[in-house]
Amino acid sequence: MAPVSPAPQTGAGLLVDCLAAEGCEYVFSVPGEETMAILDTLSRQDAIRHITTRHEQGAAFMADVHGRLTGRCAVAMATLGPGATNLMTGIADAYLDRAPMVAITGQTGSDKLHKEAHQLVDIVRMFEPVTKWNTRVEGVDAIPEIVRKAFRLAQLEKPGPTHIELPENLAGMAPEGSPRRVPIKPHQTYFPEPTDEAIAHAARLIAESKRPIVLAGNGVLRRRAAPELRAFARGLHVPVAVTFMGKGAIDDRSHLSLMAVGLQARDHVLSGFDRADLVLSVGYDLVEYAPEQWNPDGRKRIVHVDTQPAEVDALYRPEVELVGDIEGTLRRLLEAVEPMGIGGRDATARHESREILVHADLRTALLEDLHAFEADEGWPIKPQRAIADLRKALEPSDIVVSDVGAHKVWVARLFQAYEPNTVIISNGFAAMGISLPGAIAAKVIHPDRKVVALCGDGGFLMNSQEMETARRIGANVTVMVWRDDGYGLIDWKQRNEFGRPFGVEFGNPDFVAFAQSFGIAGFRPADSADLYPTLRRALEVDGPALVEVPIDYRENLRLTERLGALATRS
Repeated sequence: MAPVSPAPQTGAGLLVDCLAAEGCEYVFSVPGEETMAILDTLSRQDAIRHITTRHEQGAAFMADVHGRLTGRCAVAMATLGPGATNLMTGIADAYLDRAPMVAITGQTGSDKLHKEAHQLVDIVRMFEPVTKWNTRVEGVDAIPEIVRKAFRLAQLEKPGPTHIELPENLAGMAPEGSPRRVPIKPHQTYFPEPTDEAIAHAARLIAESKRPIVLAGNGVLRRRAAPELRAFARGLHVPVAVTFMGKGAIDDRSHLSLMAVGLQARDHVLSGFDRADLVLSVGYDLVEYAPEQWNPDGRKRIVHVDTQPAEVDALYRPEVELVGDIEGTLRRLLEAVEPMGIGGRDATARHESREILVHADLRTALLEDLHAFEADEGWPIKPQRAIADLRKALEPSDIVVSDVGAHKVWVARLFQAYEPNTVIISNGFAAMGISLPGAIAAKVIHPDRKVVALCGDGGFLMNSQEMETARRIGANVTVMVWRDDGYGLIDWKQRNEFGRPFGVEFGNPDFVAFAQSFGIAGFRPADSADLYPTLRRALEVDGPALVEVPIDYRENLRLTERLGALATRS
């Protein structure tokens, strides 16, 4: 029997071969005419799973959160014109949240790009400000180099999105010449480490300080450096505060954890920064939390530990920058400082001086906030009670993906993270609508864990169509919707600044009936005491589930009043 010759190679086929060579496991997309050749090729292979979403923004958010959780690229794909522009918000979120992903868009034929044509807009130019690199394929032979560059740059520090545009005629065109084109194989990239001189300089600064504090950011989680950070904190007995996007870098059950900093108002944790005479910033991005919030007079001594040099900011001026591998840098710093001790104290003395060195009163105040309303029976349910019951219902490795709104503040402030990458918050771009598609991606990656999308009613309805996606693909996420019938965060800010809200109220569907219309189980607690058992029932459903929680956002203003009083005492 004569051997079967391989199918003719096309641009679309070569593109998919290159994606597979990169280890890409998922393509999230809304199908379109100009991507049909790519879709047809995807249907003929088993290495990459294609997941059809109900909106391109959902596809981009799924790839975004996939990158946050894994450090690897998934693909968000859309057709030309409105399909491509619908990806923009999710791409921009990945850009400022430092998540690797690759966007692929179709385009009209390259023979039409010089003139007006149906749905033709310059997507490459539109994506320039929100991608690390993006390009249009102008020749099929270049596809292996283009795909390799897109994945390489997306995953290099600091990671982010890249974009490839493939005109539809090139998708069906064969490469020039006779040999079949093959993908370029990825290779391993290793980070350098700071010099001995730089380590010694930083170690002296830390040893000379009396009340150091660690500010841990998203980079600690990206670089999988949480074990080294925790060992550093334990070894030197230094307290750690994290950014919203750094939650999980330290176990919040540890007495060294001051939990998350990031509120725009004064907070207990900021009092810790006020007292500190040195800040060790580890994997910290200024986009997460501006230095003016924690170093308003610019007088803090700062040691910068990150994969990239520090951004220039008048209030962020490190005395030494340790640039390179975060894990190795922390190990070497610990070894260098331990023999010297901190503030003239050896390790034993440091442990005996915990009230000075760990800001124990601040942690006590935070824990009082955490537990103050965990048994509150008020109705609607207070945010503190909702957070406490959710934490109790989940295991340490389960995942919460927070949307953006007033609830995000409560999640960041009170929800305790025990392990890295178990609380996902968008706080660089802070895009509403991320939680449900993000939770679907998290469940696809971690099918053995419970995954909760925690939304406000505003953010949920921005991408609620992905409920159908979750049910169709078997992503058994639990959606927790805090209902207050308005844009609660803006209401909060308007009341603080202008004394009254405007334009923030809206109506809502019956969320339980809405979920049921998708064939998804819907729940609503009868009272505050019923919330925890309701959450447990929803989490045990064999399929997606939704829990509607009437929420008492009057607590927002009470929090502001308390923080204002704290600022007066500081």
